[in-house]
Parts: sequence; structure tokens; C-alpha cells
Amino acid sequence: MKSFPTGGLAVVIGASGGIGGAIADALQADGTFSEILRYSRGSEPAIDLTSEPSIARAATGIAQRGELRLVFDATGFLHDDAFSPEKSWSQIDLAHMQKSFALNAIGPALLMKHLLPQLTTDGKTVFATLSAKVGSIGDNHLGGWYAYRASKAALNQLVRTASVELKRKRPHAICVALHPGTVATGLTGPFAKTGLDVQTPHAAAADLLEAIDKLQPDDSGGFLDRFGQPIPW
Repeated sequence: MKSFPTGGLAVVIGASGGIGGAIADALQADGTFSEILRYSRGSEPAIDLTSEPSIARAATGIAQRGELRLVFDATGFLHDDAFSPEKSWSQIDLAHMQKSFALNAIGPALLMKHLLPQLTTDGKTVFATLSAKVGSIGDNHLGGWYAYRASKAALNQLVRTASVELKRKRPHAICVALHPGTVATGLTGPFAKTGLDVQTPHAAAADLLEAIDKLQPDDSGGFLDRFGQPIPW
């Protein structure tokens, strides 16, 4: 991570997942940051995106560890045993919508609330959260996946809005939404069609971190792919 000053903290949220774990491992091997803090629902302390107190407690602990330079939010919800992506409006479900927005939009917004103020004012700092290309309104030509699309579109708006305030308070800080591509994880595995460019988590992590390394303050508020290229809103 050549563009970051040496030292300081890097925080990975969702570090128990495929992409989050690969990001944390790559940062550990890189050696730019003095400490890599890994958080998940099973970490100690835990971060549960549906519990603001858990986020606040973790943020208090982070503030006591040193200068915060990088936050990577690798969380996200697409499906579970109860809910699958909708193929029709007839399948829109209140509980599914609520869970999607809680984990894909509201939770990351709470992370921004508690962690953006902690980004150090000296040198490059980045808050990056995983979005998805299917959250693009301009690129939506297939329909379906109502809850996931809408919650990721909401996340993109939250990132954009937070970046405006962040620029006033920390002009050199960067807040972005990143699309990792199709990655072989439990989230996308059942929906990875033959012929798609499916990445391993470690390959996706390498691309994402390279993109983050190239980010400039003018990129803040952007919705970018894993190579750092803009995606239509």
C-alpha cells in the first residue's frame, strides 16, 4: 500500500467472510499498517450491524489503539435459508426487505457514523465499503433481486452523502463504495453462472487493495469497480 503512510491502524469488518478474510490477510502480509484489526459477529469485541451499541463499543476500542487510516467494510447480505433473491414483484417480502436494508445499508451507515470521525487528519485515509454492480440503477436491465438491488443502491447514496460531509471535515479522506466482481464465496456461490468471470477471494482482494492504493481525494463519494473504474449510478 504505497500511497499510505507507514503505521496506523487498518480495520476490516466482516473479516470472517471470504473477501474480508482475504483483505485482512493481504494487509497483514503487506506490512504498511502497524496493526490489522479484524471484526465480525464472532470477534471479541463483536460487531453486529444490527446492534449500534456493538459498533459503538468497537469504535471506542479502535480509538484507543492508534491512528485509524483504513476501514474496509466487507459485510453484505444476499440470501440465507429463509430468503432468496426475488424473481418477481410477487415475491417481495417485508422481512426480506427489512433484513436486506438492515445489513446492506443501515449497518454500513452506522459504521460511517462511528468510524469516519476517527479517520486521522494527517496523510491518506480511506473508508471503503462493498457495494454491488446490481445496485446500479443505470445498469439495471434485467430486473429482479428487489431487496438486494435497492439496499445496495441505498448504500451507494449513503456513501455519496457521507463523502460530502467528510470532505468538509477531512479534505484528504476518501469514502467509496466498491464492487468486487463475482467472487467465489458463500454469498454469490449459488448464483455464479457458468461463463462469468469468477474470482477467488484472494484475487479479488488484491484487485480491491490495488484500487484503494490508487484512490485520490477527488475519488471520494464514488461507486467503483475492483479496478477503480466508475460504475453508473
